[in-house]
Amino acid sequence: MPIDMAQFHQVFFEESFEGLDAMESGLLNLDMGDVDVDEINTIFRAAHSIKGGSGTFGFSVVSDFTHVMETLLDEMRDGRRKVTRQAVNVLLGSVDCLREMLHAIQDGGEIDRQSVSAHKAALDNELNGAAASDQAQSSGEARAVDHAQPTSTPTMSAWKIAFSPHAHLLKTGNDPVRMFRELATLGDLTVTADLRGIPDLYQLDPEECHLSWTLDLQGEVSVGEIDDIFDWVEDDCDLAKQPIYAAESLLQPPGAVDAIAVEQPQEIVAVPAVPESIAADNKEGKKEDAKAASKGSSTIRVDTSKIDTLINMVGELVITQSMLSLIGEHFELSKLDQLKNGLSQLERHTRELQESVMNIRMLPISFVFSRFPRLAHDLSSKLGKKIELKLVGEHTEVDKTVVELLSDPLVHLVRNSLDHGIEMPDVRLAAGKPETGTVTLEAYHRGGNIVIEVSDDGKGLDKDKLRAKAIEKGLIEPDAVLTDKQTYELIFMPGFSTAEKLTDISGRGVGMDVVRRNIQALGGNIEIISTLGKGSTISIHLPLTLAILDGQSVAVGDETYIVPLGAIIESLNIKEDRVNRVVGKGETFQLRDQYLPIIRMHEIFNVTTAKHTKLTDGLLVVVEGQGVRCGLFVDDLLGQQQVVIKSLEANYRRVEGVSGATILGDGSVALILDIPGLVRLANQ
Repeated sequence: MPIDMAQFHQVFFEESFEGLDAMESGLLNLDMGDVDVDEINTIFRAAHSIKGGSGTFGFSVVSDFTHVMETLLDEMRDGRRKVTRQAVNVLLGSVDCLREMLHAIQDGGEIDRQSVSAHKAALDNELNGAAASDQAQSSGEARAVDHAQPTSTPTMSAWKIAFSPHAHLLKTGNDPVRMFRELATLGDLTVTADLRGIPDLYQLDPEECHLSWTLDLQGEVSVGEIDDIFDWVEDDCDLAKQPIYAAESLLQPPGAVDAIAVEQPQEIVAVPAVPESIAADNKEGKKEDAKAASKGSSTIRVDTSKIDTLINMVGELVITQSMLSLIGEHFELSKLDQLKNGLSQLERHTRELQESVMNIRMLPISFVFSRFPRLAHDLSSKLGKKIELKLVGEHTEVDKTVVELLSDPLVHLVRNSLDHGIEMPDVRLAAGKPETGTVTLEAYHRGGNIVIEVSDDGKGLDKDKLRAKAIEKGLIEPDAVLTDKQTYELIFMPGFSTAEKLTDISGRGVGMDVVRRNIQALGGNIEIISTLGKGSTISIHLPLTLAILDGQSVAVGDETYIVPLGAIIESLNIKEDRVNRVVGKGETFQLRDQYLPIIRMHEIFNVTTAKHTKLTDGLLVVVEGQGVRCGLFVDDLLGQQQVVIKSLEANYRRVEGVSGATILGDGSVALILDIPGLVRLANQ
């Protein structure tokens, strides 16, 4: 019977995407001029593997396209052609095109044949040495022209743009309204909103985008000017553009489809001017998110040594289980010591098995870091800066869930370092610095956390400028007294930006507040260290895993709470003379040379069965979260244990001061405390 080749498709796609990543990394590492044979061979082998696999599975459009790339790489490998900046940019654009083609095939969609033709023409021009004007003409229809060489783009008198954001777009720090305002500066803009995607009020998530829009832009505008505005969100939306007077066939040539499928709206609101605020979320975006998530999280590659360790642990567990079964069949009091030993072994093996299983989910942070060399290459070229990106500790392992959720916040931080941090070459030389700036991404373990640092040797943060901007925007009072740390953290306030002008890269007053909120949602915190004229370092502290937590159980009346072990500084009894009470402000206690606020747990969570209400009778657990220390007043400490984290928000609703819940050994539920959230709740 014939073999069903579809069963091998997933493996082919995974290996192809890995090959494309290797090609992109290799192309970025190539030196101009002389050929690095080993690097070219690595790139060539990846292209050859994709070509062979796609041919085997009948994806002829992919194999034909890759064949042209292979020919260009083969000429470089044989020394018939030198490595040039233009050739590398054309190949990088072709890698992007290949990735889009493979994603389209994987999702069962249609390939954008216009883009494929444009990229293929650019490859042919590079191979045949055609005039730059011919190349511009053949590739003018696609954004790939950015990867070839700068060309002039025609201007149109009117455009119709279909813009459908994915559900998560607002969480990336982007706001459609600001993009509409930018479009309105180019010409006469009419915005038409499609409201069908808005769910019922009780199902509405205000942090998600449920709307899509049709934009009519009148004016002499080039496609490049439109692309510049949407460049920041190109991976977070579906977008289609066409001249408003063009025939429909211009957007849909035979064998091609729109970049976005938009149904005719049944409920339309026409807006003659750009709205000041638009509430948002789109069900189609949710479908896209689910599709993207399935691609990103359906499989995971595991080192065979981890599997061997897991199998050994299971074997030890089976032996212990057999021993306990024999004891249970003919149990006598004389076998009590054997039973205790068996249960002790069971506990130890279960703990080791749990650690082995969690270790399987650990991935190197390079899965996130690998995207940034390309980002630095493209942005440095666009900004006219010379920037070197250094990656340190990319083999540091972290939970797969953390890896997937960390990507967007890091993109914002790296973009800010490239755009705001690193100065132009002439400015750096005038300041006595090398003209090439350095941005460093570093990851390392510290205790039970992973620390990721984004640092640059740029101009640093100007405290006076930050303070003046915050006062101008009404974010702080003119007479407010702020420490250096508090001043730097002003950049995390919503709407704060010190950019001199708006760009498609940064400076729209969005992003950094969302970055901190996303990091906090992962149970982490973010800190800034900066020196004016020398650079800045932003540190992200995250738990290694979001599934297991080492915690300290504390009792408050009949209730049990879990305090993350990493947040605990110490526990102590206090005397009355160390307590200070401020009317309307709460209580503080003196710990050596510090005065720390006291949080009475029984009052925060309304526990009426608390055994102690007098501070000198109970215990104070000193904890720290996001740089803030406080004392939790509890009845007693119960013991340390590892707990499995269950989402309270998914199973009930979000509760301020609580990050999750766990089930204890006796079957009862204990809440896991969110220390920063608890401090905020107490302040309220």
